[in-house]
Amino acid sequence: MNVKKIVFLLALVSIGWSCNNDDDNNPDAVPPLLLSEVAVTDDAAIMEYLETHFYNYEDFESPEGDFDFKIVIDTIAGANASKIPLSMQVQSATISISSAAQFGLDEEETVNHKYYYLIARQGVGSSPSVADSTFVRYEGSLLNGTSFDSSLNTPVWFDLSQIQAPLGGARGFTEGMVNFNGGGEPIINPDGTFEVEDYGIGMIIFPSGLGFFNAIRASIPQYSPLIFTIDLFTFEQTDHDDDGIPSILEDLDGDGYMYNDNTDEQQEIDNGIIARFPNFLDLDDDGDGIATRDEISDEEGNIIFPYPDTDGDGTPDYLDSDS
Repeated sequence: MNVKKIVFLLALVSIGWSCNNDDDNNPDAVPPLLLSEVAVTDDAAIMEYLETHFYNYEDFESPEGDFDFKIVIDTIAGANASKIPLSMQVQSATISISSAAQFGLDEEETVNHKYYYLIARQGVGSSPSVADSTFVRYEGSLLNGTSFDSSLNTPVWFDLSQIQAPLGGARGFTEGMVNFNGGGEPIINPDGTFEVEDYGIGMIIFPSGLGFFNAIRASIPQYSPLIFTIDLFTFEQTDHDDDGIPSILEDLDGDGYMYNDNTDEQQEIDNGIIARFPNFLDLDDDGDGIATRDEISDEEGNIIFPYPDTDGDGTPDYLDSDS
């Protein structure tokens, strides 16, 4: 059987990894530690894990006919003592996290966090952005091997921008996903299923500061680094607010975080608006009373690109409240 190919029904499942925030009902919850303190501890724990574990890389290098193209992790010991550790096969990237903005902590810190990713098989497709919707099969686990959630039987759609949301998101998952490629063009079957071949396969490992930090999520304890094995089948570019601008283009500072780009935030504050909307969720990005879509369209409703800048000040009309 050739399981480079997978057949599945279209599915849409909300995020959450089957987890609820149990902080308020758990007597063992402790006050938040410093983000900087936990980052050091987490990185040490992750590095120890990477140096003492390996994955079935030999199967991926020379796959047998019945190989299921699944990542299997094991400990380097005994008969496996000569295996190449994950530490020599992963790549890494660093993200700056604000303790207040991401987790609502009183102690304001901006701390660099490193996540690690492994590409076991490079997909033949392209890579998603942090704002896209991805169709994936995954399993999430702790460093001790405990699985806390999976979609191994039924792939699901994940909105990556939602997963990185502050006060409860897991930004490491979103940031890690952009390193993987999807598979080939989906093949639609008469029964409504579709097939994807040569999809990307990999793993993401990240510290609790890129996860849930001090929150307790069902079987995920506080301050837990997380591991996700990933099969990325395909993805779709999103326009969350349907304003005519792809969501990723509304990441104005290009830092990969969708929630800190809010052009009319001060106006929302001045107007006493509690629920504020970053640009990718805002129908009127500059708060001038004219919908963003109307400011970037001609009379027939066609999007104009480059986006119009009527007063020529270098700021397009949809971001310029006095244009």
